[in-house]
Parts: sequence; C-alpha cells; structure tokens
Amino acid sequence: MDILEGELEALTGFDKEIRSHALPIWFESLVGVDWTLLHLSPVYYGFGVPKGDGSPAIVVPGFLGTDIYLYELHLWLSRIGYKSYLSNIGWNADCLNTLAEKLIDTIKKAHEETGKKVHLIGHSLGGVLSRSAAVQNIDLVESVVTLGSPFRGVRSHPGVLEMTERIRQRIFKNDDKTDFPHCYTGHCDCLAVISLHGGLPKRLKQTAIYTKSDGIVHWKNCVSRRKSNNFEVSGTHLGLVYNFQVYKLIAERLKKET
Repeated sequence: MDILEGELEALTGFDKEIRSHALPIWFESLVGVDWTLLHLSPVYYGFGVPKGDGSPAIVVPGFLGTDIYLYELHLWLSRIGYKSYLSNIGWNADCLNTLAEKLIDTIKKAHEETGKKVHLIGHSLGGVLSRSAAVQNIDLVESVVTLGSPFRGVRSHPGVLEMTERIRQRIFKNDDKTDFPHCYTGHCDCLAVISLHGGLPKRLKQTAIYTKSDGIVHWKNCVSRRKSNNFEVSGTHLGLVYNFQVYKLIAERLKKET
C-alpha cells in the first residue's frame, strides 16, 4: 500500500462487532418519494450543478444489490460530464476481500482508459468497499463519496443482520475459508477489512452523506470524525441513490478545486 507513515487520520473508532439496533425500517417504503422528487428536480437534468471535467467516476452498489439499481446515478454522472463506470463487482453478497479485488480491477481499468484519478461513489456497503479499495490504491483515487455507508462498524436493523448471517453461511459453504475463519465480520484479518481499521489518507477528498431517518443502518456509523466531510440529507437509506439533495452534493463535491 502506498501510504506514508503518519498520513492516515486517527482511528475512526471502527467497531469490529456487528450490533443490532431498532431502526424505522418501515420508512424505507417511502423510497418512491425520493425517486419522484429526483425526477422533478432540475438537478437531475444537469441544471444548477457544476459540470464534470471528464474524470472517471465509479458507482458501487450496496449489500444484496447489483449495478442495475445504480443506472440512474450512473447515467446522470455521464450527463453532467464525468466518464461514469459501473463497479462490475456482480452481486454484493460475497466475501469483502473478493468484492474489493473486483472493484480494484475496475479502478485500474478506469484510470488506464482516462489517464485520470478515479472518484468512487458507494452506496451502503458499496461505500465501505470503496473506502477499502481507496486505501489499497491511493495513487489511483481522487475522492470517495459514501451514501449511508457504515464504515465505522455495522449497527443495523435485526432483519438486515439476519440476511448478513445467511450470506456468511453461504460463503463458507461455497468457499474454503480456513485462512480467514472470521470472513464477513469485522474481526476478519483479510486486506479488505484491515484497510478499514484506519481512516482514509488526509490528502484524499472524502464525503460522507447520511440521513437520520435511515431504516437500515444507524446514521452515526456513517459519519466521519471530520465534521467538514459530513453532509446530512432527508429521505430513506435505499433512496439515497435517487435523492436530488444527494445528486447536488455529489456534483459539488466532485468539482475540481482551482
């Protein structure tokens, strides 16, 4: 890893334990409101937001998701002037190290094709993957934007944790995990998880977008120690990828500083 000694932020308080928390998961049924408001907003059509400079931007899906549900965001990034890429990690329900390796392949491809550093935009677990991949490839990454991503540790609705355990059992059934017996937990010592234990390098621009009405993960686990990196919006966890406030923030945060 190309990381200078002392360059990392102080430890983010990464919690290795997976914790259950009662959250208003019923609120996620309002995701359609987020989608509707997005299509009514001028932001969706590229009005009133900074234009891109052709830099590559990769969108990364959350837990149990694929690139398909990110097409709105993917196409919008292209519309406002970025070279947008899908993550190509497949179904986000696998060993974190395996997924991170796939994302890193896409990062390298985007960098080679454009000659520019990459912006990573990850939703939920996709943001956690993005941070891990960025730490491992700091010279190829320009910025990381996380959307409701629990990079401080998993504190989630019991139903989500039940699905997580089912995926963990499937991973162990299909793969030999004798080298990493704690795979798919915060205690795993694979490179992908170890990369999450410390903060991102200071020179890397980072943005943590969250909603306090999140019904999937606790919003406090989705914010950075540096308050200037944190941006609150209203809406659902699932709807963060269809939220016009989020789109406006992404355009502003990806804008190249002069």
